[in-house]
This record gives sequence, structure tokens and C-alpha cells, in this order.
Amino acid sequence: MPTARAACHADVWRGLPCWRIALPQGDSVLLAEQGAQVLSWTAGGRERLFLSPGSAADGQTAIRGGVPICWPQFNQRGPLPKHGFARNLAWQKGAFFAAEDSAELRMHLAADAHSLALWPHPFELTLLLRLSEGRLQVLLDVFNPSETDWAFTGALHSYLRVDDVRQAHLCGLGGQAEWDALSDRTGRGAAAIALDGPFDHPFDRVYAAASQALRLAGGAQELTVSQSPTWGHTVVWNPGAAMPDLPDDTFRHMLCVEAAQVLSPVTVAAGERWVGWQQFDVASDAVARVRQ
Repeated sequence: MPTARAACHADVWRGLPCWRIALPQGDSVLLAEQGAQVLSWTAGGRERLFLSPGSAADGQTAIRGGVPICWPQFNQRGPLPKHGFARNLAWQKGAFFAAEDSAELRMHLAADAHSLALWPHPFELTLLLRLSEGRLQVLLDVFNPSETDWAFTGALHSYLRVDDVRQAHLCGLGGQAEWDALSDRTGRGAAAIALDGPFDHPFDRVYAAASQALRLAGGAQELTVSQSPTWGHTVVWNPGAAMPDLPDDTFRHMLCVEAAQVLSPVTVAAGERWVGWQQFDVASDAVARVRQ
């Protein structure tokens, strides 16, 4: 009998065109064409990403949750719309590779009249999504096809699902340089970052990236989070209260742990490329329980 292989097929989320990748053993990913944004990652028998039930789905407004690509500007640190424009544009599906226990999908975005009106630089972006059992890697490839250098800031703005953020802990950033974006204070990261205080304001801090992987423990949700050294920062964020597209108490079920470049831009020389990735691994015992 032929060996089952990973599959990729067209799908829809609230009217938006998507692509779903599924492995024979059950792990799957849902990826929207808008922003090449990962909306869902099921692994170890559980949903691992947070997607707000109040998120917009009009094909133009940013989608709240999953893994948005913030590029070529982080937040409002420049003249562009918040977090740039890549997350709001339609990307094109590229090559898909399937094996028995893994899959890869490429998505592409290039400069056009709309982007050039906002940011006057030619560019070519490729998102490479790598899925294997208990593991998801999101890789961003940035190419500068022009004859002049340009620079960017950005992030893989990952919304990770937790049972209750008040009981979650993120370990691995202890001693790293820390900037509190709310108070504009600097310091050093705690050995275990916890959001167990009152939720009357957001938690929004930028850390110098650690060389080792981070460990997120949030109830039954346990993930290892790693990133390439090409990302200089890690952002930890929770809004701390309801937002228009994050209703009621849903913010308690998410923690953003972002591979980012915030405080200093990345310069990409003419004809050169930059590559950065973020990877999530489910705790090995959770994968083992699903196999039983």
C-alpha cells in the first residue's frame, strides 16, 4: 500500500481564502493568503495558537491572532501604517513539498504600485512554513532586488494560546536587557516572566534575544520557542484588557512571544537577502500522550 503523505488543499476562514496543510498523524496548519498569516496550528491534539473571535475578516484589516508578519515597520516606529503593510496584502502561493512526516509551503509577496506608494523600495518576500509532528517553523526571507540599500524593522508577531495568562510563565529571558515600552524603563529580564498582577494595563516589553530557546508553560499548553540569531529582539505582549477586536476576557488566553527587530533596523544591501525564523516545539510528553 502507498505511504500516506502530507497534503495541502484550499480552504476558507470566514470568507478569506486559505491553505490547509495536514500531516497523516494529525498535525495541521491553516494559512491565510492575506498576509501569509498562520491562523491555526494544531499539534499534540490541541490548538496552539490564539485567534480572536472578534477579529476582522474583510481582507484588508489586520487579523488579530495567529502569526502576523509585521514588515517593513514594527508597530508605529516610522511613517508607515502600524506594523507595516505585509500583513494586510494578499500573498501568492508557491511550491509545496510533502513527505510522510513533514511538509513545506512557500508564499510570496513582491513590491507593486500599492506598496511603492507607501514605501518606495523594490522587495521580494518569501514565507517558508515548515510543519512536522509537534513542530512548526515560520521563516521569512527578505530579498532586496534594487540597486540601493534599504532597512526595515519587523516581527513574527506570534499569538500563543495559554489556558490562563495569569498562570503562565515564560522562562529563558532571565538577565537579558529589557525595555518596558509602557514606562520607558530599562532593566533585566526575570528568570520567569509572569503576568499574575492586575490586568488594568498591558504588558509590553522588548528583550535582547537570548541564545537559548524559551519555555512557555501555560496550564496544559507547553511550548519551546526559539528564533534565529538574525532577529535581535524578543517581544512579550498582552493587551491586558478587552480591545475592539479582542472581546470580553479572551485576552487571558493569549501571550504574544515575538521574534522581532525593534530598537535597531536591519539593513539589507542591494542584491542581498536576510533570513529570520521562529520555531515552536510542543513538549515531548504531550506528543507521546497523543500517540497512546
